[in-house]
Amino acid sequence: MSNQWLWVGAGALVLVLFALAGRWLWVLGHAVHVERCRELFRLQHERFEEQLLKAAGATGLPRGLRWVACRITGDAVLVRDTATGGIVALVPVLIEFVPTDGGDMEDVPAARDPRPATAVFMFHGGAWHTAGRVVFNHTPDQTVTAFPELQRLPDHG
Repeated sequence: MSNQWLWVGAGALVLVLFALAGRWLWVLGHAVHVERCRELFRLQHERFEEQLLKAAGATGLPRGLRWVACRITGDAVLVRDTATGGIVALVPVLIEFVPTDGGDMEDVPAARDPRPATAVFMFHGGAWHTAGRVVFNHTPDQTVTAFPELQRLPDHG
């Protein structure tokens, strides 16, 4: 009878060890995925400036202004969007506009001033994409604070 309990205890110990090993592998895999996302963004940020400019310009916002330049001014802050489960990059950018001819902003001198903002990029399908979403007058850290569904990912680098 005591032999039976020895086998039960050994089996339980093996299950616990497998569970711990599985958890460790999952955490390691997650950290590798986050670092891969971060490195892909660093390697292609010039392309992302163009991608953001094209996508944001197509939205027609802000009204009366045409997007003419976008420059990434710092490192991306990676967050998890708890609503979708996806990884999002919040990127500090400086955006330049020119007023459209005959538009409401044509006589506003400040319309030509570069504007700081945070650009939003999503990682899916093994690549970064943007729909042109920009949070004006916010740093990436302020954007994380303003949107509770965004949770900062740890920096493993």
